[in-house]
Amino acid sequence: MKTLAKLPVTIVTGFLGSGKTTLLRHMLDNANGRRIAVIVNEFGELGIDGEILKQCSIGCTEEEANGRVYELANGCLCCTVQEEFFPVMRELVARRGDLDQILIETSGLALPKPLVQAFQWPEIRNACTVDAVITVVDSPAVAAGTFAAFPEQVDAQRKLDPNLDHESPLHELFADQLASADLVILNKCDQIAPEALAAVRAEVEEELPPAVKVVEASKGVLPLEVLLGLGAESEAHIDGRRTHHDSHHDGDDDHDDHDHDAFDSISLDLPEADESLLLDALTQLVTDTGILRVKGFAAIPGKPMRLLIQGVGTRFDKHFDRAWRSDEARITRLVLIGQDLDAAALEARLRAALGA
Repeated sequence: MKTLAKLPVTIVTGFLGSGKTTLLRHMLDNANGRRIAVIVNEFGELGIDGEILKQCSIGCTEEEANGRVYELANGCLCCTVQEEFFPVMRELVARRGDLDQILIETSGLALPKPLVQAFQWPEIRNACTVDAVITVVDSPAVAAGTFAAFPEQVDAQRKLDPNLDHESPLHELFADQLASADLVILNKCDQIAPEALAAVRAEVEEELPPAVKVVEASKGVLPLEVLLGLGAESEAHIDGRRTHHDSHHDGDDDHDDHDHDAFDSISLDLPEADESLLLDALTQLVTDTGILRVKGFAAIPGKPMRLLIQGVGTRFDKHFDRAWRSDEARITRLVLIGQDLDAAALEARLRAALGA
């Protein structure tokens, strides 16, 4: 009986809006026949990232694509591995003869180290190995000293609370993602000057062991040979990588103080909206409230296709991704991620701005 080789797993982590989903979409669009399963750890009620990945031209029917993308809707892989992640991995292990690769996209608020440690469990370790942890860095945000777009309100809150650590949650999470990395991608290099990019590289490399490589990319476009087949076997050495998460939980089984628990994710349903009016309203809302991330789909009057919107701070990317299906309502659905968000107040503001 032929013994199956261990199934390689690539974990893609990075802060909100760093470009993880874009990177995975590029990988799927250039799979060249590789049989790839994708696990999306979504933060929030609306599976936007999963829907984006299901639109990839990976040479399969929509039914097959839906079977390849597994969505975990809790946004916290480190705390609920047994409840959601482990059953999905058990299913994929049973199918590993039909697969060449597993890709896992963590939410921007998930901690990668506990996820890698889950691959030490015998049932997973005997069938899978972590080929690499890839950390995607928002280069312009690091160049600005913010690590993610628009974190000023988070830092202001930290300074007002004497009980909080001297480092902001954003910085701690950024450092923890680097601490777990086997490969770091400095993304959005086309958006900053060469000297600023060099400074970002120097800052990132200070946090990394010499063996961890740093590469540059724009829109996550890199050859698959750079991203897959690294053979890092991350689960074998992850315990030796120290993170802030370790210090929070040494000798303490209470998981109530995770950095990402400080973030809220709310889902809003809105009517059809004029494109420019909606983007202006979202930009103003982000400016006034410090929302970190906006993602979702919009219904534009008179347009047969759905508008995909992804915003980081006040930077918004948009494109029409697919035609509306006859069996779905033409509504605008958005997820807003930030801290201390009032869903009712935010929805009321958007509706007023849109005249809805």
